[in-house]
Amino acid sequence: MKKIILGLICVLFLVGCSCNNDKAADVVEKYLNDYKGLSDEVLKSIDEMVEREELNDKQKEDYKEVLKRQYRDINYIIENESYNGDTANVTVKITVYDLYKSQKDANSYLNDNPDKFLTNGAYDKEKYLDYKLEQMKKMNETVSYNVVFKTVKVDSKWQVEQPDEDVLEKIHGIYNYEESND
Repeated sequence: MKKIILGLICVLFLVGCSCNNDKAADVVEKYLNDYKGLSDEVLKSIDEMVEREELNDKQKEDYKEVLKRQYRDINYIIENESYNGDTANVTVKITVYDLYKSQKDANSYLNDNPDKFLTNGAYDKEKYLDYKLEQMKKMNETVSYNVVFKTVKVDSKWQVEQPDEDVLEKIHGIYNYEESND
């Protein structure tokens, strides 16, 4: 599932991060609003990415709904912009559902209750994935991060540079904050 999220961000970066705005924060705001508004590009990217996952049809639909909910409900506040010529850093406080916690809790439940995920005495991956997706769908706890988006001015237009993996994981609520140095 992590591959889906990272791939989706890459597609979004290529599709819609160039704007004709005077401030770097404007392009970051558009970038995040494309998620919140579930733009056509976002929806298409979700479909393409989820289709490549090893999930059954119902699980794919459930996972799409998890991602759509996460994007729709992302909250953000632009806190700071710092400029250095044609580059700028835009600091944003984002608040997202804590999908890291739901996945971690699902894994702990699997480890503590392996018998719940057996079919005819053998581990049933589909049962576990159904359980994990259900936990992700029910997650209402949120987590907040300060994220720095790097932007660059190209041909008089601000563009969001490709975010690194940590930033992408924070946006999607799957960042492992227990092992971070942040």
